[in-house]
Amino acid sequence: MKKLFASLLILLCSYSYATVAPAYLETADAQADLNHALSQAQASKKKVLIVFGANWCKDCLELDKSFKAENAALIASQFVLVKIDVGQFDKNLTIANAYGNPIKKGIPAAVILRADNTLLYASKGGELSNARRMGDAGIAQFFQQILSQHP
Repeated sequence: MKKLFASLLILLCSYSYATVAPAYLETADAQADLNHALSQAQASKKKVLIVFGANWCKDCLELDKSFKAENAALIASQFVLVKIDVGQFDKNLTIANAYGNPIKKGIPAAVILRADNTLLYASKGGELSNARRMGDAGIAQFFQQILSQHP
């Protein structure tokens, strides 16, 4: 009975782990996702928030977690979010370079666009690369400050 219970527990845990989607979809068509977000932003009168990151990056995962929990309402009310995987800094570089290479000093990196693809903000100095230390309040403050500077 104990072996059966242990086997069922292992099966359940492995199923749960396997069904959790990664924060950054490594096989996504980033340009198509960005184009779709720009269309959504025009329809919803929001800005586009591009977050460049990778699943191996603990700060990227922490930022993603904050966007899904404590800061979900802030992000959803202001932005159409696009997460772009940068791999080992060898993927989707054309998109990063189009906005001034915000990943140069670390990830996660953020770009904020108007719905017409006009650049409002791009992190240049690794501003979010310590998201784990920033915490939810610091992350919220970071984006609120940008929004106040770029209404």
